[in-house]
Parts: sequence; structure tokens; C-alpha cells
Amino acid sequence: MTQSFISSKPIPVNERLIMALDVPSIDEAKALVEELGDSVVFYKVGMELFMCGDYFGFIEWLKARGKKVFVDLKFFDVPATVGRAIAALSQKGVDLATIHGNDAIMEAAAANKGDLKVLAVTALTSLDRGDLDDLGFQCDVRELVLSRAKRALAIGCDGIVSSGLEVSMLREELDNKLLVITPGVRPVDNREDDDQKRVVTVEDAFQNGADYIVVGRPIRDANNRKAMAETMQAQIAVQFA
Repeated sequence: MTQSFISSKPIPVNERLIMALDVPSIDEAKALVEELGDSVVFYKVGMELFMCGDYFGFIEWLKARGKKVFVDLKFFDVPATVGRAIAALSQKGVDLATIHGNDAIMEAAAANKGDLKVLAVTALTSLDRGDLDDLGFQCDVRELVLSRAKRALAIGCDGIVSSGLEVSMLREELDNKLLVITPGVRPVDNREDDDQKRVVTVEDAFQNGADYIVVGRPIRDANNRKAMAETMQAQIAVQFA
């Protein structure tokens, strides 16, 4: 039997599912949140919504409804600029935020995060070995993820974003110290017509050691979105029973 690295962090089970609000307008995002009701507590708001209107007003709208918010903008700029951006974001009641970049960028973010939890991106789940070669990364994907995770932990970031395929390795090497958020999660293993190349199932993500999973398309594109969210919440609950 494969070793289980199930998370022991004191996170409410129904908050371990983060719904990605990858929709083209604030109105559609609000409608989706209302449709899902109490089946989802935690939401990721990313670049698509950032470009279409009142992004921070929408965050306030979510917080007013008791929701948790993950800002996924992958801040990557001059360290001082990233530090100021993270400091400003920490005043918005946001729970999680992503950054990208080198040690200096991570240091600036960690120094200015306040109560905001900062997550370093390791390797996007849409990238495979060929994509990393194109970008000039000659190392193995697992080596890249582990290296960035070790640096993020040493510098003072709260966690990382990592494919579920690498999480068990991270737990073996770094124990339970970092928060690990895993995107590219599917209810079942079905990879056809999927731009996420390094995906895992709900069970695999948590058994490998993820603290949270990020799910978008499987819920967003379901015929009954709330029922799909409830199904995935039930799959998660089984892992922590």
C-alpha cells in the first residue's frame, strides 16, 4: 500500500475545497457563488476576474458572505513592488495569495504579508517536461518543485502551489511544515481535452499530502454545479473520516 500523507493541519474539512472562479465577469462569478451556496466556502479569484471590473469590490462581496478568498495573481515584479503589493493586499481580508519569482521576491512578500498567507508557485500544472525544456529549465520537474519549496520554506513563505504528483515527495522531504495547495484536481482520472497536464484525483491529492485542492472546470461545467461540489466535498470528507 502506498504511504498516506493525509494532512493533519486543523483546517475545517469543508474549507479544503477551493473553487476557482474562472469566469469572464463579476456578475457570472456572483451568480456561481450564489448557485453553489453553502457547498463551497473557499474561492480562488484570479487574473480573468482581475481584468473585468470591480475585483476588490467582489472580494468584499465574498467576505461579507462569510467566504474565504484566495487571490491567485502570481505577483512577479521588482521585489520592492511585490512587497508593497502584498502589504496592500494584506489589508483586504484575503486569506491566501500567490507569488512567483526568485528569493528576493519571496523575501519581500514574506516580510510584508501580515496575516495574509503567501504561497510560492513551484511549477504550473499546465506544464510538462517539454514545456519546461522550452522555458530553459533543464532539471527534472520534481527537482524543480522541491528546490522551490525548500527555498520558500527557508525564506518565510507559508506554503506553495504544487501538482498533486509531487506532494508526497514534498512531505517526505519537508514533513508537514508548508501549506500545500494542489490545482489540477479532477473527480476521476480523465485527461482527454484537458489543458492541465499534471492532474490527480481528489483521493490522490489528499493521500499524497495536499492541504487544499483547487477545482474549477469539473464544477463550473457540470450540469448541476452544486451537486458536483457536494460530491467532491463528500469525496474529501471520506479522506478525513
